[in-house]
Amino acid sequence: MRRATAPVQAEPGLADLAPDQQLRRLELTVTRRLDGMLQGQHRGLLPGPGSEIAGSREYRPGEDEVRRMDWAVTARTTVPHVREVDADRELTTWLLVDASPSMEFGTAELDKRELSVAAVAAVGFLTAGAGNRLGAQVLAPTGLRRFPARGGRTHLLGLLRALLTAPRAGGYDDGAAPAPPDLGDALAEVQRVATRRGLVVLVSDFLDGLPDDHHEQAPWEPALRRLAARHQVLAVEVTDPRELELPDVGLVTLVDPETGRRREVWTGDPALRRRYASAAAAQRDQVRRALRRSGAAHLALRTDRDWTADIVRHVHAQRRLAAAPAVTRGGSA
Repeated sequence: MRRATAPVQAEPGLADLAPDQQLRRLELTVTRRLDGMLQGQHRGLLPGPGSEIAGSREYRPGEDEVRRMDWAVTARTTVPHVREVDADRELTTWLLVDASPSMEFGTAELDKRELSVAAVAAVGFLTAGAGNRLGAQVLAPTGLRRFPARGGRTHLLGLLRALLTAPRAGGYDDGAAPAPPDLGDALAEVQRVATRRGLVVLVSDFLDGLPDDHHEQAPWEPALRRLAARHQVLAVEVTDPRELELPDVGLVTLVDPETGRRREVWTGDPALRRRYASAAAAQRDQVRRALRRSGAAHLALRTDRDWTADIVRHVHAQRRLAAAPAVTRGGSA
């Protein structure tokens, strides 16, 4: 005799949970899964040198950065030298979180805004430690919201709760949306408050003001380059699969979340879908090149992928790069 079985209920996703439940899920995910995969004395997302001067040594071409030259020792010895530094015992991390309307788009388990909160949680829990501090600037349609740099779990949970419960924009009529916030101005503000060398994490889709000509630089690129000249910068790029490929679903109305402009598109046209995919790929390549020119490390997260696995792969890749010999990093002996 066969026994009837009840259907298995799927576990609710992060987007289906209440804010407090989401916070608990994020904390468990980071502390159990991510922390378990990133064992070691330093769990940083972006390993690299500190800022405490520890002496000088001879310059090694292809390995050392020119900006670390010790000009006083070089002039005295007539041999190029670079400064050696020790890692700081305390780390100050500054977050710049893009909460503009374009970050509210999503067609997978998470939307881009929820994925950005997950990235913030990963940064916050992985950099937590005695003496470490975390500050944030949130770029919202109403302006820049500031969270001072503080330590402790309570501060981090308060920041995550504020991001999860912040009101959403949208619903604008064509052309009636307020002017989108400026990412370049927000980066300049981070540089103003981040007076001590540390880690700066930028979470965005980087669509702000991208020029139509892919060979022109993005308007936020100079500010990012200035920030990366002093701090270690990690750029977390958040995307959704529907921003990269257009499905064949007939007639749809596309809305620009930043401006409210609308356009009807017939997605049954294969040529249109190919042009869309080509333009989207060129746009993402434009963002990648801008980040690389600025000197920022690049972590790409997608709403339809396992974000924890992507973070783990990024950290391991950064560790391998940091440990690689000079011939690997410099390209030639």
